[in-house]
Amino acid sequence: MNTDNETIHHADHHLRIARRVEDLSGSSIFRINIKAHDLTERGQDILRLDAGEPDFDTPKSIIDAAKQALDDGFTRYTPIDGLPGLKASIQYKLKRDNNLHYNLDEIMHTCGAKQALFNACMTLLNPMDEIVIPTPNWGTYPSIANIAWARIVEAPTRYDEGFVLQPDVLEKCLSDRTRVIILNTPNNPTGQVYSREALSALGNVLLKYPDVIVLSDDIYEHLRYTDEPFVNILNVCPSLKDRTVVINGVSKAYAMTGWRVGFAAGPAQLIAEMQKLQGESTSHTAAVSQKAAEAAFNGNLDDVHKMVKAFSRRAKMVADGLSKIDAIDCHPAQGSFYCLPNFERVIGSLDGVDDDQQFGDWLLEELGIAMVPGSAFNAPGHMRLSFAASDDTLRKGLERLQKAFG
Repeated sequence: MNTDNETIHHADHHLRIARRVEDLSGSSIFRINIKAHDLTERGQDILRLDAGEPDFDTPKSIIDAAKQALDDGFTRYTPIDGLPGLKASIQYKLKRDNNLHYNLDEIMHTCGAKQALFNACMTLLNPMDEIVIPTPNWGTYPSIANIAWARIVEAPTRYDEGFVLQPDVLEKCLSDRTRVIILNTPNNPTGQVYSREALSALGNVLLKYPDVIVLSDDIYEHLRYTDEPFVNILNVCPSLKDRTVVINGVSKAYAMTGWRVGFAAGPAQLIAEMQKLQGESTSHTAAVSQKAAEAAFNGNLDDVHKMVKAFSRRAKMVADGLSKIDAIDCHPAQGSFYCLPNFERVIGSLDGVDDDQQFGDWLLEELGIAMVPGSAFNAPGHMRLSFAASDDTLRKGLERLQKAFG
């Protein structure tokens, strides 16, 4: 055997990566996560304000249901669209929490809400179809659009308008090539919530474009800190139901990020096509996870309300702390567990720091604070601050920021 020749052969081999993957940019979220972890391993006191998941345990009643499901033999394949009990619980949840009525063939489960978004976009978008994404936005939205080789049309929102998309801006972004728009409230990364009036104004615009499908990302639905009840686009514009997909899951509200259960509810024909796609990819999430999610949706919201009470207290703590720093502008969070402070003036005052990416590294190395650069969310000059962290961690982080920039 000529191992030298084999070595030469392998050394000359050039791995060709498909463009749909090669064109994806690395996530700033994961980069900061890795760097913060490395610094922690080296003994540095790093305050993690970058988390995208609740810092609570999954409620005991849900874990008990999962244990019972294992004892009952839920360890095998399930239908692609989900176990019948899970689908019935989703149907119940939508009626109870959202006053939305769906038939079972209009509902499917997915491996997290992210797969619901992926399924919908890959089913609806042909190359160069247009997708409207309000900015700032969760970084996965444009990534999925790029995988589908769609054309992204950014619909900018403004700080002085509460990061809420205005109807005139939406109108300018829509055309006969528009196929999809994504709406997300409560919003990641801004922490802002769309009012009934704001959604109604957008709905009136969308009614004029009958070929546009709305993806309503409601994953932070229960995490709200105002007295206004949750509404999505269908609550204020029910005539859009035949071209809206409601996307949600158990990750955020029930502290079940690792269980990987989401769902999509929409027109039966579209749901059937999305099932075909899922059948050739993940098929379904684990049967035990589906039974756990079934228990979550069928149960009361007592544990959710306890978490929301804690998040609400933390949101106020962060808002009060940031308000003491003149160089930082930030809207108090109305929902989710994020806010998006503007650090442009701070960045401009630091030698050798030219943008939010460099500032993210500076924060880690100089102050021991992990936050995600806003450019990951189409918000350069900002930083996403997560208050899915303990009160003590938040207090220390705010004190360090106040000492450095106050």
